[in-house]
Amino acid sequence: MPLLEVEGMRTRFSTDRGVTLAVDEVSFSLEPGEILGLVGESGSGKSMTAMSIMGLVPHPQGEVTARRLRFDGQDLLGLPARAMRRLRGSRMAMVFQDPMRSLNPVLTVGWQLTEVLRRHRRLDRAAARRRAIELLEMVGIPNAEKRLAAFPHQFSGGMRQRVMIAIALSCEPQLLIADEATTALDVTVQAQIVDLVRRLTQEAGTAVIWISHDLGLVAGLCDRVNVMYAGRVVESGGVEDVFFRPSHGYTLGLMGSTPRIDRGTGRLTPIEGLPPQTSKPPTLCPFLPRCRVAVPACENLMPAFAERQTGHAAACQADLRRFWSSAA
Repeated sequence: MPLLEVEGMRTRFSTDRGVTLAVDEVSFSLEPGEILGLVGESGSGKSMTAMSIMGLVPHPQGEVTARRLRFDGQDLLGLPARAMRRLRGSRMAMVFQDPMRSLNPVLTVGWQLTEVLRRHRRLDRAAARRRAIELLEMVGIPNAEKRLAAFPHQFSGGMRQRVMIAIALSCEPQLLIADEATTALDVTVQAQIVDLVRRLTQEAGTAVIWISHDLGLVAGLCDRVNVMYAGRVVESGGVEDVFFRPSHGYTLGLMGSTPRIDRGTGRLTPIEGLPPQTSKPPTLCPFLPRCRVAVPACENLMPAFAERQTGHAAACQADLRRFWSSAA
């Protein structure tokens, strides 16, 4: 049984301008020890997918529905709020994108770290403090014991991000969702965090959803990748299949607009235009107005999300095999 099962998940928000469909028919599963990458431009639904899984979508403005949303066999949508709080932080954890707003500014870093350990692991004050020091050292914060007494504003942005990672890892969760977890870190610390995540998956069987704009990092870290656009998964498969043999025009556009060291100083090919604001499920491919490989059939039919080869599916009607050499 997969650790996480998501089928037909939708997230809607009621606003003054009407209903916004932030996540639309997202489906995937995640096995223990597997790392799944979520990629796509800002506004594609990556973070909202994670928030929906974690039960953090504000209510009543937001509403999450799904044909199936299960974690370790438990129905997350039918779970009482108190039971969901017991899962979050212990068996499911998330590193949020903005450490500036994710830490409480009036509480010390040590208090925020030990609170998680005392609540979920039932450690006494001394044991929680020892574990907090270990966690700060693990994510590369020097003078860890002294820094427990510091407040978030006394840390740099990168160090605050490392504190968030330490909090997320404190109870050794079965599922870790990392939303741009290494964006604010220099490359040396980023490598340490990536190595730590790999060890967690190999030694503890932790499943990871890695959300990132860094396609190179996703290619080196993840086992599978879901490409998201306009709240939908438009392509899904193994990392090598998706990045070297893309089957959707949007994936091809992402690859063409990403700098690569093996391509010299040639010009990038940007994706023109902006992603759509959706209020209801689209009737045609939502990427059609921006697509440079569209075929006549795209003007008439909504492409089905179908398997192109074993373990590789896409919602596109164009044949992109002639572009594979350029993507590689």
